[in-house]
Amino acid sequence: QVQLVQSGGGLVQAGGSLRLSCAASGRTFSRYAMAWFRQAPGKERDFVAAISWIGHNTHYSDSVKGRFTISEEKAKNTMYLQMNSLKPEDTAMYYCALRDDSYYYTTPDEYDFWGQGTQVTVSS
Repeated sequence: QVQLVQSGGGLVQAGGSLRLSCAASGRTFSRYAMAWFRQAPGKERDFVAAISWIGHNTHYSDSVKGRFTISEEKAKNTMYLQMNSLKPEDTAMYYCALRDDSYYYTTPDEYDFWGQGTQVTVSS
């Protein structure tokens, strides 16, 4: 059984920074892709960023490119999302996800395992 446990998030003023963490446990994957999604109230779950084990390729949505950085620390089985220059429109519940395959996708249906979610609120 795979578990993804999230931490981080909270309330920050516009222009500030936060870091989210997602720790994986329960199984070792020979290849994988991990991603962050976010969901605001009444809206769909949107892709934010992804990282693939192959060459540590990363991909970002246009809305966060240049402000957010996705990374991983293999020794700790943990993925991070560093969020800088936060804007009120970044306010949402953030979820980490893992896909048991080498290629990342930007649609949530392609992911096999999910974290519990963590709230990020950016005040203006």
